[in-house]
Amino acid sequence: MKQAGHGINCLIAIDKPIGITSQGAVSRVRRALGVKRVGHAGTLDPAATGVLVVGVGQATRLLGLLTLDEKGYEAAIAFGTETTTDDEEGEVVRRGALSVRLLDEAYARVSLAALVGECDQVPPAFSAISVGGKRSYERARAGEEVVLPPRHVEIYQADLLAIEGDEKAPVWRCSFRVSKGTYIRAIARDLGRAVGSAAHLSGLMRTSSGMVTIGQCVPVDDIVERGAAVLAACTVDPARALGLPVRLIDQQELAEIANGRRIRSGYVLDIAGEGSGLREPHGGERVSLVHGDRLYGIWARHGDILSSEATFPEGIEGVRP
Repeated sequence: MKQAGHGINCLIAIDKPIGITSQGAVSRVRRALGVKRVGHAGTLDPAATGVLVVGVGQATRLLGLLTLDEKGYEAAIAFGTETTTDDEEGEVVRRGALSVRLLDEAYARVSLAALVGECDQVPPAFSAISVGGKRSYERARAGEEVVLPPRHVEIYQADLLAIEGDEKAPVWRCSFRVSKGTYIRAIARDLGRAVGSAAHLSGLMRTSSGMVTIGQCVPVDDIVERGAAVLAACTVDPARALGLPVRLIDQQELAEIANGRRIRSGYVLDIAGEGSGLREPHGGERVSLVHGDRLYGIWARHGDILSSEATFPEGIEGVRP
């Protein structure tokens, strides 16, 4: 990955292990690669595992621009108790009735199907949402009563994978596809209430974040042990992650943008499934500037030229044909 004259600049997909925060995983990557600028997109709770998109070097500037709006999860939902945190970490605050129907697959599938659609979801009190400049979980841990306003979210898919346990401790293993900002812990809580019981999240793995899937990820420990040698196996194509049309630039144009000069608008290729073939960029449309296997900028059309919104002098690696 690392080439002469360049630092490490790439988006990577890691499988966050259980028991550490997303920032803790980033810290491990930072130390293993010896790179100061490392960040992540889309926080995962310490009790959750799975897909975490990490930016290294200049790729940290992409993290707020990525099209990671849709998330996929596999979750374990345990019935019988509701907790302060809506997962296993919290104290029990309510107990619900248990019945044999919670072991009925047909009943479970119908109950999950009823969740699909748009809704206003109340986030867990123990969440990272800022309330008056302070994290909600900090206020909740300090004993404050936290009532968060509902958020409009969408559940695209809710499927049953298996039912485990017995009548005294039923657990539904489920898969979900949801919009950005949806809390699976809150889904578990609300599902328990909807079936006349109580429930909390007892396990969670993020299986996808936008176009990035768990199959593209490498364990954090692999990076800790082998450093940059494993990056090729988990590098995310930055152009596809952005979802913007691609403007291929030649060597001369690469030199021009490096010197701050604007370039002609030219033609772009849609890579987000909107069409095929080359076309002119629309007025004001943002495009990705690509040369070889690197992303060198996000520029926008104004008149007949493209001007810079973000330029990456060293290029962000990982663009694939």
